[in-house]
Amino acid sequence: MEYAKIKEGLEKIGFSSNESNVYLTLLQKGVSKAGDIATQSNLDRSSTYDALRRLVERGVISFVVKSNVKHFQITDPKDLVSFIKEKESIVQDILPDMNKLFGIPKEDSEITVYKGYKGLKSTFEDKLREKDTIRVFDSEGQFSERMDWYAQRFKKEVEKHQIPIKHMVRKGVKIKGSKTTSVKHVDKKYTEKSQGVIDIYADKICIIIWSEPPEAVVIKNKRLAESFKDYFDMIWET
Repeated sequence: MEYAKIKEGLEKIGFSSNESNVYLTLLQKGVSKAGDIATQSNLDRSSTYDALRRLVERGVISFVVKSNVKHFQITDPKDLVSFIKEKESIVQDILPDMNKLFGIPKEDSEITVYKGYKGLKSTFEDKLREKDTIRVFDSEGQFSERMDWYAQRFKKEVEKHQIPIKHMVRKGVKIKGSKTTSVKHVDKKYTEKSQGVIDIYADKICIIIWSEPPEAVVIKNKRLAESFKDYFDMIWET
């Protein structure tokens, strides 16, 4: 139990598994030659020499040469504290520069995939939370048809929070929208009936595939969302 506990502790402070095995062998056996350490640690000689080299560099073991052969031994176990403090000192030294980089605004970007009707419901709930204008490309009314059990609640919430919805659809498609919904029809020759719908809102693009079961991919990327909004608005205004 003590062996396992020490090994776990050594690995938590940055030792590799091989380094931990070698260090524990020296801790138990005392001064030893590399070949004996390899045997006791169940490691090949190459891995043993590599671990010994790194442990010497860290200052937690040392060696003496007897008859042209290196004999290794651990230094005082208290030197592990010095090893940790040295790592802490390195971090403290670079911390100011790290904080400067951390403060630089970064593009917040992520992609999430949803499957099934419950997954799609999550995407519509997110639209309600954002309370931003929802721009809809190529809607065919599948939401109202296939998720009627939820669509009515969504419509009420949209009206409650006065969330504008802009639908761009092909001619002939009727949208059962909310009181905040506006629709622009485009000529049928530009878009045929599609199973894919694109919703743009806040800093997100939601691509819905009305397969069975349906799926959705939500891309969170502010710059990309702004580009899609500009493209949508350009078509909307023509």
